[in-house]
Amino acid sequence: MRYEMFRGTLTSWEDLFQRAADFATSLGPERVAGISHSSDSGDGVVTVWYWAESPDKAGVVTDGNVNQH
Repeated sequence: MRYEMFRGTLTSWEDLFQRAADFATSLGPERVAGISHSSDSGDGVVTVWYWAESPDKAGVVTDGNVNQH
């Protein structure tokens, strides 16, 4: 499982959701696990959760990227 975050205090919700939708569309419906959103003091975050194409060996997911350890 991996994720990509779209965040911005000066960005409209419409723009955040559009960027997330474009990313999810590029992955294809078979890889998208879900899309979530949150807001705190005007800071909006939209996260696309998705399945990696292939599992990485000994990979640890941080900030949406797999880091090898």
